[in-house]
Amino acid sequence: MIKRYATEEMSRIWNEENRYAVMLQVELAACKAWNELGRIPDDALDDIFSKASFSVYRIAEIERSVQHDVISFVTAVAEKIGESGRYLHLGLTSSDVLDTASSLMLREAMQIVRGALLELDAAVVEKAAQYKRLPCVGRTHGVHAAPMTLGLKFLNWHDELLRDIERLDLAMSQSIWGKISGTVGTYAICPPEIEARVCEMLDLKPAPISNQILQRDRHSCMMNAIALLGCGLERMATEIRHLQYTEVGEFCEPLGGYHKGSGTMPHRRNPVKSERICGMARLLRGYALTAMENVALWHERDISYSSTERVIWPDAFHTIHFMLSDMTYVVRGLAIDEKRIADGLELTGGLIYSQRVMLELLDELNLSRDTVYKVVQENAIRTARGEGNFLDLVKRDERIAGKADEKKLESLFDVNFYIRHVDRIFERFGL
Repeated sequence: MIKRYATEEMSRIWNEENRYAVMLQVELAACKAWNELGRIPDDALDDIFSKASFSVYRIAEIERSVQHDVISFVTAVAEKIGESGRYLHLGLTSSDVLDTASSLMLREAMQIVRGALLELDAAVVEKAAQYKRLPCVGRTHGVHAAPMTLGLKFLNWHDELLRDIERLDLAMSQSIWGKISGTVGTYAICPPEIEARVCEMLDLKPAPISNQILQRDRHSCMMNAIALLGCGLERMATEIRHLQYTEVGEFCEPLGGYHKGSGTMPHRRNPVKSERICGMARLLRGYALTAMENVALWHERDISYSSTERVIWPDAFHTIHFMLSDMTYVVRGLAIDEKRIADGLELTGGLIYSQRVMLELLDELNLSRDTVYKVVQENAIRTARGEGNFLDLVKRDERIAGKADEKKLESLFDVNFYIRHVDRIFERFGL
């Protein structure tokens, strides 16, 4: 497990003590359901509820001998209960307990992730509103394209985070189910009434059908939702990393405490958290792939999935929770250099207005599109070479000199034209 990045909330869910405690919840709910059907006497149920407990050390001791974790757990608890312990695990198969208990743990873990995601989204929305109308250069292929606003960049992140919330909710609805259907899912020993009652007590939905386990496409959906969330965080982090380039300098991660970016270069401020988020996103995609590999099992069940889930589930939740916390900290504390952003709009000498110039010349002059494109492109190349300002070069071009309205050309170099619909875009999100 990724202990270095473990958060306290997630550690509490995925530690061994809690795993057995949740398994005991399932066992006790099954005992209660059997009691209601008259199979377990009242005095035995009282005995079970008053004495049921476990020692992690004792479970491990038994497991070293029997090599089966659920048998070891049931044996250790039954020892604590005494004679009435014979009713524990009545008619259940191990996966009834493990899968149902896992659903309870996964639900709690996903709710924590969802809460952290909402916090990040709130920070992003705040930045979007703050910089709603701040002009900045938009880039495609890493190259200056056309003006936009910084608020739109954040709003785009917000839109993806909303989809992440939807995916988490969908994944939760598909993966969080209970299963008390016994060996190969036929209810031969445990009737459906036991499953229905256990799930009711645990606030779970009973799976409409299972075999010996809950089918792993459910959990693959969950892991893919988490991996996609990680991809979104990586997209945000990648943007921040580039905008922190020395040559760009529009963004900078917040400095935490006494920051040292290099052992030999004291001037360095590195986008450490953003880089770490990008790296951890790769882990999540690997976990999602493993979860998909777990879908196809032999017949009604094998245990090839089990060993992987003991690693990928806690690690994935620790990882995504840590990433969300890191990204929230980064977004809230971003140092945004508005002067560098304004300078960036002028960096190419007016080239970011080339599309509008081309369209205006097409409308105004009786020239072919190819000719107009060449006029604009050739002068753009000259501008990029440092031969002059784009507007001046276009106006002096012999192919259009005296034919185009110079005042009209000058009016095209207006950033406000490009951001005039920003309010309408924000309104789509109720902002």
